[in-house]
Amino acid sequence: MNAQSTPPAGDSPAGPRRAPRGRPGYGFPRRWWAVLAEHPPPGAATANRRWRSPLRGPWLTSVFAVVLLVGLPLVFLTGLLDYVAYAPRFGQAYPRDVGWLRLPPFDWPTRPSWLFRLTQGVHVGLGITLVPVVLAKLWSVLPKLFDWPPARSVAQVLERLSLLLLVGGILFEIATGLLDIQYAYLFGFDFYTAHYFGAWVFVAALVAHVALRSRRMLTALRSRPLRRELATGRAATRPEPPDPDGLVAARPRPATTSRRGALALVGGLSLLLAALTVGQHLDGPWRRTALLLPRGRQPGGGPTGFPVNRTAAAAGVQAADTGPGWRLTLRANGRAVTVDRAGLLAMAQHTVTLPIACVEGWSTVQTWSGVRLRDLAAHVRAGRIGAAHVRSLEKAGLFRQATLQANQVHDADALLALRVNGVDLTLDHGYPARVIVPALPGVHCTKWVTEIEFRGRTGG
Repeated sequence: MNAQSTPPAGDSPAGPRRAPRGRPGYGFPRRWWAVLAEHPPPGAATANRRWRSPLRGPWLTSVFAVVLLVGLPLVFLTGLLDYVAYAPRFGQAYPRDVGWLRLPPFDWPTRPSWLFRLTQGVHVGLGITLVPVVLAKLWSVLPKLFDWPPARSVAQVLERLSLLLLVGGILFEIATGLLDIQYAYLFGFDFYTAHYFGAWVFVAALVAHVALRSRRMLTALRSRPLRRELATGRAATRPEPPDPDGLVAARPRPATTSRRGALALVGGLSLLLAALTVGQHLDGPWRRTALLLPRGRQPGGGPTGFPVNRTAAAAGVQAADTGPGWRLTLRANGRAVTVDRAGLLAMAQHTVTLPIACVEGWSTVQTWSGVRLRDLAAHVRAGRIGAAHVRSLEKAGLFRQATLQANQVHDADALLALRVNGVDLTLDHGYPARVIVPALPGVHCTKWVTEIEFRGRTGG
């Protein structure tokens, strides 16, 4: 057989051997990756050359990742607890319909009384504090976003999709969350629904990403002892060895700061944000330091100079609505009893010191006086209570009414408050009467109450 009749290596007499079409890197997929590589978008071919920081590498990226793996699940968990605090089984948590993401129903406890204050404070405060770490983590992997082609196999395509959902999800949650606590409703969509489902999308992507990358992250963390890096100054800072992910710059510049300095910068920014938000929980002069949370600042002095979430003007409640003609209607078992404010003041009064916490993250502790809710239930002969539906004078809004659980009605510190810190409620604080219940979200501590309907317990 001469050379011309010899089949090329890998071929058979029946013809050339063809690679399977369905496997990545072979047949059509292989040509597809090659076509992508030969036709990069403008600037993609030289993009990675612009990122020359010697600090970038698997170790620094993994350090930021560990911090986020501890902090972000806590933000997610406290967010879920806050959703439960709104009693979704009564249809008053938003979004109302979450499909198969529905959480197991249970009664939100009233003890400790600061429970919602803690969960919502951690959710908002820790979320803000982690923003610099999120941005630093994105900076550390920024060159990878300009890789071309973006993937060279089906497995890499799936990894890139999870990364897209991960990065897009966390940026969406941060942006919408920050706008919400600033009362800057620029969304064009329902914030509560988008934030809830966005959180689940992010967590699903996070789980997938951790499953794919955890081994490399652990290897990177073991490669450089943290103590040694914290003791290394700028002059001794060197790039990490080349890595398979291409995080290390191909032509790094001399270091302008050390990894220790980078960690100190990110940590310092996080501490600064924490300092600018912690005042939302502290009454008195410290509240002036809550510069990032305008609703959490001290609006004035005196016994009623603490923050409000929604003013009477914003709620459409006028002084004429709460004047001498105001009446509270109590309903139960087909009966209705009407009481004016003088009648409420003539009932047994109780005084409690309780926090009130808002969905935006701020909270305050004040001393409230009024009539116990369970005494009002007895006044209308409600019997066994399954829930209490409270309605407000508010003309519109998501929270102009709220349903309280049985344990919240029966709690000894649950009041229809008439006074605060020894003086009558002001109109903005809910005059002539408002609900105060331990560990209840502030928006469900309904102001300007006009009706309470005590509903019987169903089932055994």
